[in-house]
Amino acid sequence: MSRYAVDPLTALQAKEQAQKLAFAPIAFQAAQSLRELGILAVLDAAGPTGLSAQQIAERSGVSEYGAKVLLDMGLSALVVTQDGDNYVLARLGHFLLHDAMTRVNMDFTADVCYRAMSHLTETIRSGRPEGLREFGDWPTIYEGLSRLPEKARKSWFDFDHFYSDKAFPELLQRIFAERPKTIVDIGGNTGKWSLQCCAHDEDVRMTIVDLPRQLALALDNAREHGFEARIQGHPMNILDDSQPLPGEADIWWMSQFLDCFSPMEILRILRRIRAAMRPDASVYILELFWDRQHFEAAAYSLNATSLYFTCLANGNSRFYHSKDMLDIVEEAGFVVAEQVDDIGLGHTLLRLRAG
Repeated sequence: MSRYAVDPLTALQAKEQAQKLAFAPIAFQAAQSLRELGILAVLDAAGPTGLSAQQIAERSGVSEYGAKVLLDMGLSALVVTQDGDNYVLARLGHFLLHDAMTRVNMDFTADVCYRAMSHLTETIRSGRPEGLREFGDWPTIYEGLSRLPEKARKSWFDFDHFYSDKAFPELLQRIFAERPKTIVDIGGNTGKWSLQCCAHDEDVRMTIVDLPRQLALALDNAREHGFEARIQGHPMNILDDSQPLPGEADIWWMSQFLDCFSPMEILRILRRIRAAMRPDASVYILELFWDRQHFEAAAYSLNATSLYFTCLANGNSRFYHSKDMLDIVEEAGFVVAEQVDDIGLGHTLLRLRAG
């Protein structure tokens, strides 16, 4: 039975959760401030005995009023506990301060998504990423990645790389078991996957397909790492049918790429690859599917991130249910030769063959 088939809350619990949801943006900002103002770090250093509000104010350089109003919200949000007059860092506060995944997710939400989400209703009505106006007038965020404000750009790439990078070691072993000589990396972003491949295998040659501005950054990274002879670029908009795909390859690779497109666009992309590839080539898709996650927090995070795609990225893409993607794969003329779940932090790897 699906974990979502039964309402898990009593009426009283549901009403309590409704109030927490109503004030969730305020709780989020309070948690951010507790971290950014150094209050969580001060409590972490104090250990299990904790500190009074006055002591916290003195050690963090925040006014006593500011410290207390944030700490009291921290009590309600379970970020801190209270022992007499002393505040103590709770387990949740510890993860806010020390857990890399939590930090990456919070920074992405705060620096990239927060203001844009006020445009979500308008986005749903229009089908366009109305929240993107907070940063620029590009049709999608991908055209503007290199021009985002520094803090937002860093948080975007930190978020993107955190999840894909964890999967790289296992992926390299799987991909190079086929002993490919040529790989087309579609949507190569900053070129991290192509760099990993070149470092792993001294003979492989990579072609990165991406938008011109993003491709320039990837090729700069290739030169910086000494792989300019083995990594070439193919600038194109994958949705522009007048722009041809690169030549033949042993492997066609897409990592966290298809989630950037609508179902019909994914179908178009896969059909283009199907028409361009050799009959004996493999197509690999690495994606995060919200229904393939073991932990509710992971599914929650992916469904929340889907609204980033809605409101900021392009207005029509998301992290998909695996069945939806597999249906598109079949319609595009592919068969799934292999499906491997639980790679890295919840990725699924699909190996496709021409049907």
